[in-house]
Amino acid sequence: MLIIGIAGGTGSGKTTVVDKIRESLPAGAVAVLPLDSYYNDQSDMPLEERKKTNFDHPDAFDWRLLDHQLAELRAGRAIDQPTYSYLTCTRLEETVRVEPREVIIVEGIMTLYDKALREQFNLKIFVDELPDERLLRVIERDIAERGHPLEMLITKYRQVLKPMHDEFIEPTKLYADIIIPRGGDNVKAIEMMTQYIRSALNASRQ
Repeated sequence: MLIIGIAGGTGSGKTTVVDKIRESLPAGAVAVLPLDSYYNDQSDMPLEERKKTNFDHPDAFDWRLLDHQLAELRAGRAIDQPTYSYLTCTRLEETVRVEPREVIIVEGIMTLYDKALREQFNLKIFVDELPDERLLRVIERDIAERGHPLEMLITKYRQVLKPMHDEFIEPTKLYADIIIPRGGDNVKAIEMMTQYIRSALNASRQ
């Protein structure tokens, strides 16, 4: 089993990198654990308090649960991955059954932040992108998918996304084995990465 951690700022192209890894391997060989699924359960808090959650701060995540479930997969046991709702700002009752696979990918903005989690990874990847490009992608995505007004997104970037990125996400680049500049647009770097993953997976099978 090969366990890969993929980190990078919001809008950096992490999803594209995950998709390229999936495409390079046989169908069913990859399971993905999105870090966004592991936000803390806040069902015991009033909704108005939950809405104040800073989703770009390390304290927003249930690191202990993610560490445990990843260890379970490594041991060959299936897990019930939590699901999270941004509407209610807490976990849903529904879970997702995840079976052990040859490749397990943990993907999210702070995937390389937690030391116990990092130690479970066989490969650590940081997807990098220029701040302006990340901001444009976030604006395009949130306007199209969530209907957020432009002014609100710019304020959020200045007050939350940028300071949290600079303090908690950017420093984790130091832990990466591979850094992919220009995000999901860097075709050559992604090809080299997928070749390495295929080679490492083949070696683990022997």
